[in-house]
Amino acid sequence: MADFGNLFMWMNSYGLIDALLPFLLIFVIVFATLQKTKIIGTGEKKFNVIVALILAFLVVLPHLTGTYPPNGDIVVIINNALPNISLVMVAILTLLLLIGVFAPVDISSGVIGGMLVIVSLIAVVFFFGQAAGLWGTTLPNWLGFLADPDTQAVIIILAVFGLVLWFITREEGTTKVGGGLGGFFKGLINDVKR
Repeated sequence: MADFGNLFMWMNSYGLIDALLPFLLIFVIVFATLQKTKIIGTGEKKFNVIVALILAFLVVLPHLTGTYPPNGDIVVIINNALPNISLVMVAILTLLLLIGVFAPVDISSGVIGGMLVIVSLIAVVFFFGQAAGLWGTTLPNWLGFLADPDTQAVIIILAVFGLVLWFITREEGTTKVGGGLGGFFKGLINDVKR
């Protein structure tokens, strides 16, 4: 009896997972960006498809032919970073779901929205930098425990629960300082002054 594990092993043996999935990811992101921004023009879907195809091929083909320099293979960096980015996305979505259940308030322009933007940005930069080898192969000895995926998951879970507890137990009217990141920093300064 065939199962999904054998199917994915067969696809991996032919290089479909290694080449096709990054190709599709890059194509979809570039195509969606071109469609949304209308850089090439309105109603120019065929040109957007061609540009997205060319850019996706320019990323994947050097990976398949082995012409990327050592530690510079974009497909390997993407494959190493995306599982961690997915974990951060799941944590943020969980936080948003819990906030939506307990407090039906618009958080997009408040302190929490700003915090989510900053945490997401830091996580994306850290995980892609780690996957690209920018931070070195190992962490300093005193930070070695952070390299463990279980420890990373526990830290993210604790941060999510901390934010949820803060959001539930905060006093009403104390967080409405301003909108966006400016409001986040003003609220942070006000909290530190107390």
